[in-house]
Amino acid sequence: MTAVATRQVDVAIVGGGLVGASLACALAPLIERHGLSVAVIEAAPMPELAATAWQPSFDARSSAIAQGSAERFRAMGLWQEMADQAAAIRRIHVSERGRLGVTRLTAAELDQPALGYVLPNAWMGQVLHRRLAELPIEWHCPAGVEAVVPEGEGHRLTLSDGCTLQAALTVLADGGRSGLKEQLGIASDSASYDQVALIANVEVSRPHDGIAYERFTREGPIALLPLPGQQMALIWTLPAGREAAHLALGDGDFLAELQQAFGDRVGRFRRVGSRHAYPLSLVTAKETIRPGLAVLGNAAHSLHPVAGQGFNLALRGVTDLTAALEQALASGESLGGMLTLRDFEARRIVDRHQVIRFSDGLVRLFGIDSGLLAHARAAGLVGLNLFGPLRRGLARRAMGLER
Repeated sequence: MTAVATRQVDVAIVGGGLVGASLACALAPLIERHGLSVAVIEAAPMPELAATAWQPSFDARSSAIAQGSAERFRAMGLWQEMADQAAAIRRIHVSERGRLGVTRLTAAELDQPALGYVLPNAWMGQVLHRRLAELPIEWHCPAGVEAVVPEGEGHRLTLSDGCTLQAALTVLADGGRSGLKEQLGIASDSASYDQVALIANVEVSRPHDGIAYERFTREGPIALLPLPGQQMALIWTLPAGREAAHLALGDGDFLAELQQAFGDRVGRFRRVGSRHAYPLSLVTAKETIRPGLAVLGNAAHSLHPVAGQGFNLALRGVTDLTAALEQALASGESLGGMLTLRDFEARRIVDRHQVIRFSDGLVRLFGIDSGLLAHARAAGLVGLNLFGPLRRGLARRAMGLER
């Protein structure tokens, strides 16, 4: 049997989804200026996205992109194309069902074109992969990582396609699906919210005018995000176990239940696409760096969708890791050395802690069914709406414009 040669790469990215592909695109200037060698390993078969015609679907899954994330994609040279299918969020309306308190945030008061945008995940994937096709990146797909072993100053990766890579830096950006964290002995803290997120696209009876809604109910928050036309992306949080009945309802009965839970702020719900549900937990890796290793995206942290911060937090991690690697190349440091990785971690730790604390605290605050606390929450929403500087400060942080 002929021995398989081991290929040396500077950076091996495990996961070619939105986070892994974003990192590979962000590394483009380092590839071009410094000859950085990058390999991307993706286990799931993918179509030739660069050659596939765009076919928008009523059922397409979408992501909320903060204004700061749009600026990061602009810096990569990707935003102009991504924006072709983006729906702008010009206002955010936060309320609690059955209470008078309301907070409104607008892009105009922050002198921004939008608070954020909603994009179909498939479209973002196409734009990212078209850019990757232009770069001299080693692409392994479909291929899984059968073994990852610390070796020398990096890691040796054995792939299911028969290749072996020796990487100075390995980045886990696979959402933790492959079990590589467990294989490496990286533990995670996990706390279930005992909730499930029901995801679907809905059509409403009147124009949404670019308004995103966060409506807190006794069962959990309901978010509606603007999409093109009169469509909106629904994220409906339900107590665990309640989702099965909602998934089994006919479209008419489902829309009636949603109308009862949300109210009529967007008019009547007229149509619903495919419905999907997934359990919600706060999961944080106990380690995000090791010699020759960094952990990004859902592999590092999985958040409640209430504040829409998961992908935006991950994208800031992409930016910070790229900056740390650029600094290492400029100073002659090892890409996988702890000096480089501690630089990355120092850039991330405060932002990550604040976002996790904010999203988790929001869920728990509005999840307490107490009359006295409910009145306090309503008063807080009214006060936040009236006190402009605090409201604008929170908005700029949520938009990823400040840390």
